[in-house]
Amino acid sequence: MGDITALIQRVQAGDRGALDDLFAALYPELRRIAHARLVRNVRNTLLDTTALVNECYVKFADAQRLGATDRVHFLSYAASAMRSIIVDFARARSAERRGGNVPHLTLNTMVAEGAVAGEDEIIAVHEALLDLAALDARLAQVVEMRYFGGLSDEEIAAALGVTDRTVRRDWQKARLLLAAALKT
Repeated sequence: MGDITALIQRVQAGDRGALDDLFAALYPELRRIAHARLVRNVRNTLLDTTALVNECYVKFADAQRLGATDRVHFLSYAASAMRSIIVDFARARSAERRGGNVPHLTLNTMVAEGAVAGEDEIIAVHEALLDLAALDARLAQVVEMRYFGGLSDEEIAAALGVTDRTVRRDWQKARLLLAAALKT
């Protein structure tokens, strides 16, 4: 049994210090996943790589349980947590950009048209991914692990218990379905 698997088992047994050790051991990989996700889609936001990894840690600490069995499953689980953090952040920023709870005023400027619509894009991808999950759950998992988690085909195949060729086929099929869903 590897060190990471042993740490995961300690976390599952309720050892709070093991979660710190687990994040410390996997911190470079978690930063890589977070960086790959943020570079691709979130521009001009306050959420950066370190903040995303820290938010992921808080989410794991608050969860009181860990649903992973080994390193690959943990990274897949972390990618899913990062996705939900990014979507929540995008929704909050989008609501904030639209005024949140502030009374609405009519403005005659063109400033709002120049704003980056990155948060709207993230929410659209998230909603399309929910529709894809209803159609085929494995396709949605492949997209989540690859797009949101930055995992390789081999890592995804190990996590899902399929071949890397199956992952590549699923990725191609999912991309076509998501592209069609996002155009409508």
